[in-house]
Amino acid sequence: MIKVILIDDEPLARQIVKEYLANFKEIEIVAECGDGFEAVKAIQQHNPALIFLDIQMPKINGFETLELIEKKPSVIFTTAFDEYALKAFEQNAVDYLLKPFNQERFEKAVKKFIDSNSPLEKDSANSPFEKGVRGIDNHSSNQKIEQFESVSKKHTEEAHRVVVKNGTSILILPTTQIIYIEAYDDYVKIFNNETFYLKKKTMSYYEEVLDPSQFVRIHRSFILNLNYLTKIEALDKNNNLALLKNGAKIPLSRTGYSKLKEILNL
Repeated sequence: MIKVILIDDEPLARQIVKEYLANFKEIEIVAECGDGFEAVKAIQQHNPALIFLDIQMPKINGFETLELIEKKPSVIFTTAFDEYALKAFEQNAVDYLLKPFNQERFEKAVKKFIDSNSPLEKDSANSPFEKGVRGIDNHSSNQKIEQFESVSKKHTEEAHRVVVKNGTSILILPTTQIIYIEAYDDYVKIFNNETFYLKKKTMSYYEEVLDPSQFVRIHRSFILNLNYLTKIEALDKNNNLALLKNGAKIPLSRTGYSKLKEILNL
């Protein structure tokens, strides 16, 4: 049996998916979740092969939910918002269903997952992104891609909060509490007053998403929250440090120093 979890804050939406799945006898629904927190626990408990995931949900959204899962299942997104499709396929989504979708469109997505997991299909399949773009709801691929590329990658939620794991707990950290961000191999360290949290994201990602009037990349390895800057200290003619309220000292690159002087009108 193929284990599946339904994740959507709308009970009616979950019910429709359940009814559509009734035709697939090889699929077993092992859990239903109304928010991302429930979903993370259910996925860890049941280890499903496939999840149907809404994007806009209370507490944490669908993308934030995926970030918190170490062993990610295959995903079919079910959402009323088409602007997230490009980002969804960057997550190697099987498909992206726009609500309201009919049973025929739904079954096409499920069969795509089943076929892609058969040995024959795996040998000859295209990349998940290419397959997914062909499956976008009732529009030509080129037309949709053009629309997606015109959409800003910045999302309001991500600009004001960061979802992090602290052991087995999940925390929602307001960006106002972030002092600075430091590059750390394939991760970043996000520092607040008490500790730091690891996120598998890039410095470029946060440089793009966070409010540029508050967060400044002052070095290849550091992004600073200006609200925590207390002083710029000169080490010598070409080297400077940013001194922060928590006592941390962060190096400034020449470009970073120029950015700070411009922003602070120095």
